[in-house]
Amino acid sequence: MFQPFAWLIDTFYGWTHNYAIAVGLVALAIMLLITPLTLKSTKGMLEMQRLQPEMKKLQNQYKGDRQRLNEEMMKLYQEHKVNPLASCLPLLAQMPVFIIMFQVLNGLTRKGADGTFDPKHLESGSQLYDALDGATRMMSFGLDLAITPQNAMKADFVSGIWYALLVVILGGLFLVQQRMVASRTPSNAGMSPVQAKIMQYMPVAFALFQVFLPTSLVVYYMTQTVVRIVQQGYITRRFYGEDGLGRQAQAASAKARDLKDEDAKPSKQKNEQSQAPAPIQSKRVTPSKNRPTPSGKPSRPVPPSKRNK
Repeated sequence: MFQPFAWLIDTFYGWTHNYAIAVGLVALAIMLLITPLTLKSTKGMLEMQRLQPEMKKLQNQYKGDRQRLNEEMMKLYQEHKVNPLASCLPLLAQMPVFIIMFQVLNGLTRKGADGTFDPKHLESGSQLYDALDGATRMMSFGLDLAITPQNAMKADFVSGIWYALLVVILGGLFLVQQRMVASRTPSNAGMSPVQAKIMQYMPVAFALFQVFLPTSLVVYYMTQTVVRIVQQGYITRRFYGEDGLGRQAQAASAKARDLKDEDAKPSKQKNEQSQAPAPIQSKRVTPSKNRPTPSGKPSRPVPPSKRNK
C-alpha cells in the first residue's frame, strides 16, 4: 500500500533532487487524478439541487408512506441519471491518500537506534533512500521537512517562525478556497448564522492542526490547496455562468425553500389558533340586593332599625 507512493516520491526526487518539490509534485499528481472525479461529483451535486422542487413535491405527496417515498425518489434519480452519493466520492478518495502519505513520510524519516534516518517503504539503492539513509534532517529551502512546526518553534523560536509562516500561508489559502465556494452560495440559502460561522472559521482551525504534523505534509497540503483554488475557478466559470447548471440549481433551491415556507404556514396558523386563550366569562356568585334569588324568591327585607345604622 505504501510502496507505490514512496516510489512516486523517489521518482520525483530523482528528477528534482529537492524534497519539497518532490512532495509537491506527488500532491499535484494526486489532484490531477482526482480532478475528473471532483468535476463529476460537482455536477451530480448541482443536478441534485435542481431536483429539489420535485423532491419536495414527492415528500408532501407521500408524507405518510416512507417506503413509497423512497421508491419514487429512486425513480426520480434514475430518470434524471443522478447519483445521490456522487458528492461524497472525492472526500472518500482523498482520506485514504492522506493517511497513506502521513505513514509514508513518517516512514521515510524514521530514526534508527543510532539517531539517524532508516527509511522505510523504499528499496535500498534508490536515490531517495541513499539521500536519507544516515541523515538526521530532511532539508529543503532551509527547512527541515521531517519535524513539525511545533517542535521547530520549541527548539528555536526565531527559526521556527518560518515554519509557522508556512501554516499561516496554508490557512490563507484555505480561506481563499472557502470564500470562492461561499461566493457562489446565496446569502439566504437556509444556512443558520452558527453554520455560517463554522464554515467561515473551519479552514483556520484545520490549518492550525497542521502545527502538529510534519512540515512535509504542510507542503503537501499547500500544493493541493493551490490546485483546488484553480479547480474552483474553473468550476465557477463552467457551471455558474449565465443559465449554467449552477444557476439553475440555485433557482431550484430557492423554489424548494419557498414551497417549504408555504407548507409551514398552515401548520403555524393552526398552532397559533390552538394556543389562543379562551375568552374569560364573568359569573356572579352572590345575588345583588333586592333582586330575586336564583330560586325565584324575593330577597329578605332589611328591618328599619338596621337601615338607620
